[in-house]
Amino acid sequence: MWTILSIIAIVSLIAFSTRGPNAIWGGATAGLIIGAIVALVRDGFEWSTIWKGIVIGIILGLITGIPPLIAEILRKLTKRME
Repeated sequence: MWTILSIIAIVSLIAFSTRGPNAIWGGATAGLIIGAIVALVRDGFEWSTIWKGIVIGIILGLITGIPPLIAEILRKLTKRME
């Protein structure tokens, strides 16, 4: 499961890398911070905890970033149809 989510996360980062600051990169940053805190607080530091935090942050950013993207595409399509 984490492999599939990681692939989705990496593809999302690459796809949205040219759009400037956005929810996906913000989610990755928040996931990094939260994942690092959790990894430090838990017994036995694990890098996978940080990676899972980043992936969860990216997926949440993707979920919040898709509706504005769809709205932008629909707006462009309706302008072409006029």
